[in-house]
Amino acid sequence: MATSLKEQNPKDTYRQVKSILVSQPKPERSPYYKLEQKYDLKIDWRPFIHVEPVSSKEFRRLRIKCDDYSAVIFNSKNAIEHFFDMCKRMRVQMSSETKYFCLTEAVANYLQKFIIYRKRKVFVGKRVIADLATYLNKHKETENFLLPCSNLGSKHITSYLTEHGFNYQEAMMYKTVSSDLSDLADITYDVLVFFSPLGIKSLYENFPDFQQNNTRMAIFGNSTSKAVLDKGLTINIHAPSKENPSMTMAIENYIKKTKK
Repeated sequence: MATSLKEQNPKDTYRQVKSILVSQPKPERSPYYKLEQKYDLKIDWRPFIHVEPVSSKEFRRLRIKCDDYSAVIFNSKNAIEHFFDMCKRMRVQMSSETKYFCLTEAVANYLQKFIIYRKRKVFVGKRVIADLATYLNKHKETENFLLPCSNLGSKHITSYLTEHGFNYQEAMMYKTVSSDLSDLADITYDVLVFFSPLGIKSLYENFPDFQQNNTRMAIFGNSTSKAVLDKGLTINIHAPSKENPSMTMAIENYIKKTKK
């Protein structure tokens, strides 16, 4: 492959784009499909990370009994799925009086797949843990809270609970890990699209000797950008921004510049 984009002449910065790899699962509907047709692109989808459950043996080492807790805080659908899966594997039956605190309505709606939904025991926020402050404070002195989480933790939630003196326990029940990408070893794309630092971590765990060369990096978000720059890579396409609020818009505007 050629030299890194940092070493190329300015006239070489905008190169033709014919193939794109998006580091996410393929969705049913997406604006990428219109982009693909409009510019005759080949767009592939491949999740660079995936979620897997913590083993029963590993969970036992934490010495946590789910039914010792009278309230559970859920911040995602993954947390719900892995919590009830762990209860099943550990042969734990949660009390019908258990209270559930869900960060969003979407999370609360998903909870209905696992429990008989009653308003008096399900409390719903809008986006962040502070949205549940009224409900949490009402039960602060009477409940002990369990927070199912991944290996990444839920720092914004634990910081809030600690700061406000809640009796709570984190419980790692699932992991976000790098996917096996070995089948991509001999395949190249004009553009790689990343949405999280974990995607960059997976890239280097799979390909420790990765060189950017002529590959364009399309990066979403500041934390992902930092992970890219820390690896000495060049960001060619960035979103969100005032000009490009979405990644598809950023890619399209880049493609337009290659055609000038």
